[in-house]
Amino acid sequence: MTTEETVDGSRNRVVIVGHGMAGARLAAELSARLGDAKITVLGAELHRAYNRIMLSSLLAGKVDESGVELAEAAGHGIDVRPGVEVTAVDRAGRTVTTGQGDLIGYDHLVLATGGRALVPPLAGLDRERLPDRVAVFRTLDDCRRILAAAAGARRALVLGGGLLGLEAARGLAARGLDVHVVHPVGHLMERQLDPAAGAVLARTLAALGVTTHLEVAASAVHTRPDGLTLTLTDGRLLDADLLVLSCGVRPDVELARAAGLTVDRGVVVDDRLRTSDPHISAIGDCAQHAGVVTGLVAPAWEQARVLAQVLAGQDPRARYRPQPPVTRLKAAGIDLAAMGDAAAGPAPDVEELSFSDPVRGTYARLRIVGERLTGAIMLGDNPAVGTVIQLFDRGTPVPVDRRTLLLGRSRDSASATPVESPALMPDAATVCQCNTVRKGALVRCWRAGARSLDDVVAATRATTGCGSCRDAVEGILGWLSSIDTPDPVVEAEVAA
Repeated sequence: MTTEETVDGSRNRVVIVGHGMAGARLAAELSARLGDAKITVLGAELHRAYNRIMLSSLLAGKVDESGVELAEAAGHGIDVRPGVEVTAVDRAGRTVTTGQGDLIGYDHLVLATGGRALVPPLAGLDRERLPDRVAVFRTLDDCRRILAAAAGARRALVLGGGLLGLEAARGLAARGLDVHVVHPVGHLMERQLDPAAGAVLARTLAALGVTTHLEVAASAVHTRPDGLTLTLTDGRLLDADLLVLSCGVRPDVELARAAGLTVDRGVVVDDRLRTSDPHISAIGDCAQHAGVVTGLVAPAWEQARVLAQVLAGQDPRARYRPQPPVTRLKAAGIDLAAMGDAAAGPAPDVEELSFSDPVRGTYARLRIVGERLTGAIMLGDNPAVGTVIQLFDRGTPVPVDRRTLLLGRSRDSASATPVESPALMPDAATVCQCNTVRKGALVRCWRAGARSLDDVVAATRATTGCGSCRDAVEGILGWLSSIDTPDPVVEAEVAA
């Protein structure tokens, strides 16, 4: 063990810059592993850590602010300081300077500074000081700003048809606003979806009160006391009461760059999440590993777990090994999962299958190579989505009858067993992607005495990420509670 990799009794000061989802998770992980460590968390936002994924639910009015707060325990030795911005890092002296002028020493520094929402260069828009009726969608304060502007509003515009933009659009539509999405590409969510899936999604959104304007960009915005007008590049004018900008996120690397660390698009880190300075690490949206900046919660939480192991010296072989991400959009009336290379074009030796029912808002596409699923798009109500995610995540062979994945059951047997039956789900199946909670962990938790969803969530953290696995967790618990006598399948899973 080296001092760069291990925090021992004499070198136990860890400073985490950023109290978002990554920073808060790391603090909890370290507290559990380093009982005598002094962990200081400096967060520029005034709030306690919150679940950024749940902001769209807050926007829709499905939860209040208490419903987006992270349930991470403070932990012994954790000093959380909200509203404290770090302005400089002295690598030689191993100190950070705060906006209040305080000097805080560290033995190991972790940058979890996240990212900042991009503001496009629109004529008539001051990018440093947005008008009251214009907001980005990134933070809790942004959400508050949007809700304040939405009060009494009738029409809202969303610039950007990616994941966050559509979540904002659906949230505002759920409040009764007439919502229009402007997207410069020919179909929605082009990074995850193919054109056919994008068309089905646009139709589904239209039925939910969201109109999409594709292959057109915004060129100017004019704000007035009573509203605003967005000018499009095709000459059209769109009037509204509110404009939400969702044009992407840029890693916040200014602090790292000023400190002389190696920075590309993000702060460059190795497999142990170390930067070019062995006494400084970076995780979450600001970190760039193997040329990739993820911007997703599951990789950030996995990075926090690996880094905690490294700093605690528990596993000298601990390395961050990113898994292929699964993108979920699960809003009221929309259920979408996209993974792998599903949006790619035709290629040799690739088996492609698809099913589309635009009227019912259903679309499925699978890409299979060597009997393994390399990509999938599942849009709409499809009972096979959980199985598809498991096959993609584990790399196991797909069924001979592919229709069980496209349609949820085989047409050859009306009595076919549902593909997501908890009894058939293996112990190693990942139920909660965000927190890597497997079915076996849920079974063991139930066997240990947890009988309610709240008890299981507290013990495993399942459902506390994007929340899209809640139905699956509840299904497994319902199945377990219906078993009156020990089931040999369950006993075998527990023993495993």
